Amino acid sequence: MPINPADGPILGTLYGSDAMRAVFDEQAYFQRMLDTEAALARVQARLGLIPGDAAEAIVAAAKVENLRPEALAASARNVGYPVIGLVAELSRAAGAAGGWTHWGATTQDIMDTATVLQVRQGLDLVEAELDTILTALARQAATHRHTVMAGRTHLQQALPTSFGLKCAIWAQPFLAHRERLAQLRPRVQVVEFSGAAGTLASLGDQGITVMEALADELGLGVPLAPWHVCRDALAETVGLLGLICGSLAKLATDIILLAQTEVGEVAEPYVAGRGASSTMPQKRNPIASEYILAASRTVQALVPVMQGAMAQDHERATGPWQAEALALPQAFVLTHGALLHARAIAEGMVVDAERMRANLGITHGLIVAEAVMMGLAPMIGRGEAHHVVKHACDVALSDRIGLADALERDPAVSSRLDRAAIERLIDPAAYLGSTDKFIDRVLAAIGD
Repeated sequence: MPINPADGPILGTLYGSDAMRAVFDEQAYFQRMLDTEAALARVQARLGLIPGDAAEAIVAAAKVENLRPEALAASARNVGYPVIGLVAELSRAAGAAGGWTHWGATTQDIMDTATVLQVRQGLDLVEAELDTILTALARQAATHRHTVMAGRTHLQQALPTSFGLKCAIWAQPFLAHRERLAQLRPRVQVVEFSGAAGTLASLGDQGITVMEALADELGLGVPLAPWHVCRDALAETVGLLGLICGSLAKLATDIILLAQTEVGEVAEPYVAGRGASSTMPQKRNPIASEYILAASRTVQALVPVMQGAMAQDHERATGPWQAEALALPQAFVLTHGALLHARAIAEGMVVDAERMRANLGITHGLIVAEAVMMGLAPMIGRGEAHHVVKHACDVALSDRIGLADALERDPAVSSRLDRAAIERLIDPAAYLGSTDKFIDRVLAAIGD
């Protein structure tokens, strides 16, 4: 039975995804190790290092169903690594050809290359969700480019903005993450094949030739030299997942705040019973956002585990390497789960434009005080305009009147602006600046 809820058949539906678990589960890992052993046999046969019929037998036997789990468990428990047991089981399944299995390789070659194959699949799933979320947020940005709402700083109303711009700003980091992911692939999708201590001495002068052929067989890059104790690419991978989760957490935090009863401007997609309370029938809790935040905090906590594992001693690490296996799969599973929650929000969020407009009015014009100041500045100077409008804001708050009424009381304003001009200045929809252009720039980048 799983201990981590992210891996459970019930709670795992909240924290991760079956698709990503299928990439990183134990059976998949053993199959990727077998795939590496099979590819090694194929290339070594082509190079004349092992007999062709032996390679055919090894390739045919390299299926996870041919392995006996109890034998693998007993070997791993005794040895400390899974590959000796895997090679023994593969050799048994290959029959007489088994003696040619694992020729010139070492345990870490097989495990690291299998991990890279998993990472490649995992990045494919992450990239697909990044694309889907970008498409959904682009659609929301276009739909709501003229949906005016309060922009908030320090959790207080600041200036008007549009919900379309908010969606475009949510989307912007995912453009960068998509670019980072593409840049990361050639650094992490690299074969590891170095032999017992990084010299490939067991293969004589054929070591690099085999390494290059193995990389080609698996569709992986070729390192300049063995990377078995250079773990930066895997650490960078989890670092990227941490960054992605940080951007997801920003979106989720905003959704949670916008969904508060007192705000009520945006809600997660409505599904009967979702986010319900066991005692309060009225509740529609922002449950997807909550699990995004939980996953994000955990993934970001795994980043230093991977970075700490970079301190590998000499030619084979005594502990840091083993720590990666505890962090990397969970980081992928949790990130993908958070991405799926974010996708659901981005595609189906419920936007209450009327509530946004109503909330814009709760300050009775104070939210556009800057607009009034900038309108007066050419007439009386910026410093004096700031002073006049600040005084009008104080009057509006103390006397519980609207900003337009407070401004009209001040001769410095009423002598220069009539009531209609004041009303135009305090229209939130008239003070959106470059909002439309910013949205267009983000949408163009998403479409590229």
